[in-house]
Amino acid sequence: MKKIASVLVFCGLIMNCAQEQKIEPVPVIAPLKVEASPAKSVAMVEEPQVEEEAQPSTNDQITTSRRNAITNAVEKASPAIVSITVTEVERGYNRVMDPFFSRFFQMPTEREVKSMGSGFIISEDGLVVTNEHVASSSARKIMVALANGETYEAELLGSDELADLALLKIKEPKKKMPYIKFSNSDNAMVGEWAIAMGNPFGLFDDGKASVTVGVISATKRDFRPDPQEPRVYIDMIQTDAAINRGNSGGPLVNSEGEVIGVNTFIYTGGTSGGFVGLGFAIPSNRVKKIIKQLEESGQVSLDFDPGMEFTPMTSKLVYQYGLPSIPGLFVTSVNKNGPAYDCGIMPGDIITKIGDIRVSSEMHAWALMREYQEGEKMKLILVRGNNKYETTMTLRKRVKGK
Repeated sequence: MKKIASVLVFCGLIMNCAQEQKIEPVPVIAPLKVEASPAKSVAMVEEPQVEEEAQPSTNDQITTSRRNAITNAVEKASPAIVSITVTEVERGYNRVMDPFFSRFFQMPTEREVKSMGSGFIISEDGLVVTNEHVASSSARKIMVALANGETYEAELLGSDELADLALLKIKEPKKKMPYIKFSNSDNAMVGEWAIAMGNPFGLFDDGKASVTVGVISATKRDFRPDPQEPRVYIDMIQTDAAINRGNSGGPLVNSEGEVIGVNTFIYTGGTSGGFVGLGFAIPSNRVKKIIKQLEESGQVSLDFDPGMEFTPMTSKLVYQYGLPSIPGLFVTSVNKNGPAYDCGIMPGDIITKIGDIRVSSEMHAWALMREYQEGEKMKLILVRGNNKYETTMTLRKRVKGK
């Protein structure tokens, strides 16, 4: 028993000593750096370092996400849009008092008047398309401002009042000009994007185009806005893209950045002088046909000779010859060797329709005839006496000046 007790006492002493002694944690020793020997370092082959691709910044990503068909089209077309400043001479009279005779008389006066419009370049040598009411034959000086700030003087190659189109040529361009291409206006779809570009109200001297966006509202619209003017607009493209004064002559562009028409006039319906959602553009296919002749000869002529002469119906003709009071063209003479004679037209006939369109004036008739070419057939509706006839004219020859 004494031995057992002594053993227990000894164990207790050991435990008390262990509790009083604090056990420190073993420090972690970092591994030694082993430097390679010169011989080994020569023998080692370094692996090529692969450069990490630069990641686009957040701003670049945002800019990319904002791009769409419209912004791409504007970026493509903008360099070719120009602002046109035309200087014309306005003539008038002032009342002047003559002290010797003590009476007034009219003194002729002249003054320069400036107006602004828009246009677009169609070739690298500087051909510019615009409206005739922007740059006509009465222009004394024509200046063209590009989007990059460059300014050039331009000359008028030709203009056509009936189609309201003019063709300019930039004088001595310093370099190849940026230009825009025509689209096939026959493929224009109602509802597709339409972008009007130009310099509204001549507000911007830097030449940079303003952009408005809408859709093609309709196609093949015929208009004669002012009965006192000879202009006749046929097959016009209607758009709700905002067009205002100064936009005249600028392009109507599709989502591919190509010209589908030339912005020409707006219809206000008598409500105001500003845009109300009805703008009209001359279709590009008609523009191409007109400017081709303007470039060649400076004027537009028929591609055929109708072989007859006519005059618009008037009340004087109705009473003088006892004719029916209907709108149309009174045939005054027929060439026996021409296509009109071949299809049975005679002097005294009244032409009421060309194709399927009713004729409203002589200018309207010439505009309708321009839609035909030599070799084609043109249907005519005419009145002789109290009877209505239909005939088809086979077009041949070409006559200049009309």
